[in-house]
Amino acid sequence: MSYLESLRVFVRVVELGSITAGGRDMRLSPAAASTRIRDLEAKFGARLLNRTTRTLTPTEIGQVLYENARRVLVALDEAEAAVASHSGTPQGALRVAAPLGAGRRLVAPLVPRFVAETPEVQVRLRLSDRAVNIVEDGIDMAFYLGQPEDSTLIRRKIADCPRVLVAAPSYLAQHGAPEAADDLKRHNCLLLRFPRSPEYFWMLQTPEGPKKLAVAGAFDSDDGEVLTSWALGGAGIANRPRYEVAEALADGRLVELLPDTPPVAAEFGVLTPHRELQDPKVRLFIEFAARELKGSLG
Repeated sequence: MSYLESLRVFVRVVELGSITAGGRDMRLSPAAASTRIRDLEAKFGARLLNRTTRTLTPTEIGQVLYENARRVLVALDEAEAAVASHSGTPQGALRVAAPLGAGRRLVAPLVPRFVAETPEVQVRLRLSDRAVNIVEDGIDMAFYLGQPEDSTLIRRKIADCPRVLVAAPSYLAQHGAPEAADDLKRHNCLLLRFPRSPEYFWMLQTPEGPKKLAVAGAFDSDDGEVLTSWALGGAGIANRPRYEVAEALADGRLVELLPDTPPVAAEFGVLTPHRELQDPKVRLFIEFAARELKGSLG
């Protein structure tokens, strides 16, 4: 087994706090990841991890190994990026994160086409509506929809993504349609909420400029597509990206509300960590995504 790969597994296990999670991140079974850790412990003649039924933390020696191994691995990744930039051939694993809805509908279809053009690259796509930590999670690039909070990362806007307020005809038949933005306060609004989620209000575009409107509802979810499903079922009013509900609007399953005061468009873009030399495959995928998605978000 590769000593270097064992170090990578160890680093991810420490960062994720779990052998199972660290192994999954490296595409290894828990048993295989445990074997890698045991090999390192045998090599150094010391226990590297403290394990309990609920927690996993590095020992003092394990912490020393983690800090130094992480620096070595970062330096190695930068060296590989430098070589790739000179050779002109992007290669290796590209770890990409994206929100669930945008990831499924926008990013995932790009992956096979990108790999067809760059066959030496292996794309590892992770989809989640929860915030990701690019550095701690070992992500090369993270697509976002909205306004990212982390100003320490390099941010590139790809396009504005129009949003719409929608509801099913059955909901409107029972509750009526809002005629003004403030009417939304009397409706069941379907909210995307999860720990540290900012969506406890909707931003609407009015003639006077953006208006922050407090809204509420009987239930919410941390999966945006669940909100669309609820709206289709007549459960309430949803604030969704237009590309996600375009077909339902076209065939009448959903109705657009308050078109004169729509939600403020969300920014769709990508975040990357600051590095002295950006890996060519990261740059190429960003450029590929920007080119392929141009004009498709409206």
